[in-house]
Amino acid sequence: MAKAIVNPPKRTLMGPGPSDVYPEVLEALGRPTVGHLDPYFIDLMDETKELLKYAFRTKNQLTMPVSAPGSAGMETCLMNLIEPGDTCVVCVNGVFGGRMRDIVERIGGTAVVVEDDWGKPVDVQKVEDALKQHSDAKYVAFVHAETSTGARSDARELVALAHTYDCLAIVDAVTSLGGIELQVDEWEIDAIYSGSQKCLSCIPGISPVSFSERALEVVQKRSSKVKSWFLDVNLVTQYWGSGKSRSYHHTAPVNSIYALNQSLRILKAEGIENAWKRHHENHLKLKDGLEELGLEFAVEESHRLPQLNAVRPPDGIDEAAVRRQLLDEHNIEIGAGLGALAGKTWRIGLMGYASRQENIDKLLKALRQVLSTRQATAG
Repeated sequence: MAKAIVNPPKRTLMGPGPSDVYPEVLEALGRPTVGHLDPYFIDLMDETKELLKYAFRTKNQLTMPVSAPGSAGMETCLMNLIEPGDTCVVCVNGVFGGRMRDIVERIGGTAVVVEDDWGKPVDVQKVEDALKQHSDAKYVAFVHAETSTGARSDARELVALAHTYDCLAIVDAVTSLGGIELQVDEWEIDAIYSGSQKCLSCIPGISPVSFSERALEVVQKRSSKVKSWFLDVNLVTQYWGSGKSRSYHHTAPVNSIYALNQSLRILKAEGIENAWKRHHENHLKLKDGLEELGLEFAVEESHRLPQLNAVRPPDGIDEAAVRRQLLDEHNIEIGAGLGALAGKTWRIGLMGYASRQENIDKLLKALRQVLSTRQATAG
């Protein structure tokens, strides 16, 4: 018998993702693998799509999980809609808005960039000014919940503005799905993508996407082929379509879809509105505890994400050493700042299964101990 070689430590994941995975999801992951065209799996695919529609609050027929992480979801939405020469207003207030811009330019589109300071929401007036100046714009792309900063932008208002100027709205919901209010149909979002490893508390590696009928019509009327074969929804929907007749496109990550299905079942059993409420209430508990420790938030309360808390480390403290001590001595992972906020913030996640009182208490106790020791040493 071969020796077990995979034996990871048991961490409490309270960073920007992945989040703690539900035990039931890990159990589902270990169920027997079937073929990717097995009748059982085809039924499970249909069920998973319906559960994703529930999570997104949509009836969009083209709602499915892409067999790759959230960045592939981003490429799926942008590459299927945008053609070379198209103009897209891209809102950049953190890392992932910048990634959207990069992809638009790689496609051959023109990215009209609307920039805001990291930690601030997208400025709606700036977006409107850009749309007025660029009447040829066909798309507005933005991040609903910017994972790199912990800031939330007003998705409803930005989508409505895009439509006022006859543009389609492309939305990054990697960190927002399941954690804060998100209404794809009510807000009339045209294309949206997310990730499995954040508030869904599934394993990493799957990206749910959804396209409105309006967006799908644009894809179907393209004048050029989608630049990616693997992410071309015209092709992949022949596999992730409906009914018993499916055409081979790729070998789906069968066990990962088991895991996603289970995480979505848990979300539906809790109720999506209850999940939003739980994330908010636990954020308030964490906020009280962090402020008792003298820590300040890097994002104003009016646009602060409850599931991803950006906090300023105390002055005179080696923030990286604190994170490492939390990991080494307490098995707790929190995240570092990125880009303009590198070394200036901690990103503390309360996503999905990680958003519970037990984790809040554990982190606050450990952080109090670590900071007390380091501040005493510094003094």
